[in-house]
Amino acid sequence: MAFKVFSVFGTRPEAIKMAPLVKALEADPRFESKVIVTGQHREMLDQVLRIFDIHPDYDINIMSTNQSLTEITTKILQALQPILSQEKPDLLLVHGDTTTTFAASLAAFYQQVKIGHVEAGLRTWNKYSPFPEEANRQMTDVLADIYFAPTAISRQNLIDENHPAEKIYVTGNTAVDAMKYTISNTYVSNAFEITNDKNIVLTMHRRENIGEPMRRVFSAIKRIAKEHPDYTIVFPMHKNPQVRELAQAEFANFANIQLIEPLDVVDFHNLMARSYFILSDSGGVQEEAPSLGVPVLVLRDTTERPEGVTAGTLKLIGTTEEVVYREMKQLLTDSDCYQKMAHAKNPYGDGQASANIITAITDYFSL
Repeated sequence: MAFKVFSVFGTRPEAIKMAPLVKALEADPRFESKVIVTGQHREMLDQVLRIFDIHPDYDINIMSTNQSLTEITTKILQALQPILSQEKPDLLLVHGDTTTTFAASLAAFYQQVKIGHVEAGLRTWNKYSPFPEEANRQMTDVLADIYFAPTAISRQNLIDENHPAEKIYVTGNTAVDAMKYTISNTYVSNAFEITNDKNIVLTMHRRENIGEPMRRVFSAIKRIAKEHPDYTIVFPMHKNPQVRELAQAEFANFANIQLIEPLDVVDFHNLMARSYFILSDSGGVQEEAPSLGVPVLVLRDTTERPEGVTAGTLKLIGTTEEVVYREMKQLLTDSDCYQKMAHAKNPYGDGQASANIITAITDYFSL
């Protein structure tokens, strides 16, 4: 009898990182693979499902306008209880640090279903930074039965918290796997202008950065845009109205700042591959860009991905206007600094994370 593995995800970043693992499980006859999506991000999630040709077995579709974290959590708990009670999977796979991740883990725990945490062990050690992600991943790791840590540092974090070493597998990060499906040398975009690799990509959406921190960053970017008109800053705006309203107000009169709609994963990965450097408060970008040799200035005060900072491919710069301006200016004017970041070693694996996770599952459960 095939080993029944359910994968649960609800946001665009989760879907991108879980997609190669879902495809690997579907191709392996030892597993009965089923997918549950929560729809925590509806439109952006559906884009990823189409691109990777993933057809959920259950879509609980919790998305509503201005939903709170409490609403997301309670809706998922209520919706997953009858599914897990009836299906009784051998293993429920969750990913990363979203509210879907924690709520699905709690639902599985209540049904005494074993939990596998993909991308386990990331830590900032500050439960409010990033919020609510840091608490979500810590609580998920308390509930999990098997851990797929992307790096040795993540594994050590789990051991330091007294999680059993024999349940922890270092696998690499599935974000690198996903890029094998999306990056193409022959890619042509209808969503943004290619400007001879003189693109600077901006992504910014985290709750703790909305408002004054975002305004400070935008002020620094405007100064750079004026001083370097030959560079184009491309900002795929998050769906959050607060982000969009501020961006549209601040960047309205800048010809070399492109405000565009959120990109699907193929467009975004290929945009990153054709960029000079990236400004971002995203977690996934910190893992994806090192595979492309693209420096990342991280618009946060903390990161749960210190491997990239240690390797030199990421630089943690916060959101102070003068610091953001100075760091952008340095990458644009200091070739040695730029080359050092661009050629830093990728610490997140070789694109075999999904295969490594399947090997870990077969080992742990003696399949």
